Amino acid sequence: MNGKLYWKQKIPLLILNGAGMAALTVFLLLNGINSDSLILILSVWGAVLAGYLTGAYLLRKSQMDALLRLTEQLEERYLLPEVMERPARADDQVFYRLLKLVGKAMLEQVSGAKREQAEYREYIEQWIHEIKTPITAMKLICENHRSNLSKDLLAELEQITHYTEQALFYARSEQPEKDYLVREIRLFDVVHQAIAENRYLLRQYSVQIVLTETDDSVYSDEKWLCFILDQLIVNAVKYRTGSPKIRFYTEHGGNEVSLCIADNGMGITAGDLPRIFEKGFTGENGRSASQDATGIGLYLCKRLCDKLGIGLTAASDEETVFQLSFHINDLVHQVQG
Repeated sequence: MNGKLYWKQKIPLLILNGAGMAALTVFLLLNGINSDSLILILSVWGAVLAGYLTGAYLLRKSQMDALLRLTEQLEERYLLPEVMERPARADDQVFYRLLKLVGKAMLEQVSGAKREQAEYREYIEQWIHEIKTPITAMKLICENHRSNLSKDLLAELEQITHYTEQALFYARSEQPEKDYLVREIRLFDVVHQAIAENRYLLRQYSVQIVLTETDDSVYSDEKWLCFILDQLIVNAVKYRTGSPKIRFYTEHGGNEVSLCIADNGMGITAGDLPRIFEKGFTGENGRSASQDATGIGLYLCKRLCDKLGIGLTAASDEETVFQLSFHINDLVHQVQG
């Protein structure tokens, strides 16, 4: 609480008391009171007034500071009226009642917004599942009628599938724990799956795939991990240069195993590197190379990695390298063994 403002607001009270003390002085002097008695009376009045105002200020400051601390501890601060104590002062009770009414209105608004968001998310998920049927049918038609045109169509269909999956995972990224299944998976089995899902795109642009396979296994969700690899593969193809190449290999350090995805594309500038996982950020090279860059892919990768407990880092020098780091739980491995 601002002490200067508090005392400024007490100026009318101080003026009123000053006027009262002046009137009392005149009255007592007219009635022949001696100066010592008058000084004593005025001193007691001033001391009582100063003590009352100081005590009131300290008490009020203590109450407001406690209320501020309580507010700072709340994640959803509009719930403050539900957890604060009912005040004793009459004027505070009016504000308390106003806070209750505002909090109730806010809760209704939040509940309505969450309900609408959940309904919209359900609609998006349902629409994506329905659109997958004709996409799969078109893929089958193209695969059964092979030609140069069908190969190009298959690559474009993979792009459509990529964007629909991106929308689906974006809708589910708020609560991925409802959709993932953590189990032991072999890293390069997931790598092969992600490559297979983008095979026509990789063939269309003659992308060379280099695998340095290991038998490393981790505990994660296969579907979500495959989606993350899919985003990184599509990005590597989108920002390719010359003879595109993507390398997959693993590194070990401490109690972690890392899956590295390296490409020889146009890279990421040093100034853009710290921001590439921000939502909507495309970067200098992204804007120059692709007009349809949305800045959603890497944002989703980072968000899902955080939810799954996977470390995600990037470096760009001669190659651009994305590193997915998995914690190795020795106890789990011993139990499984």
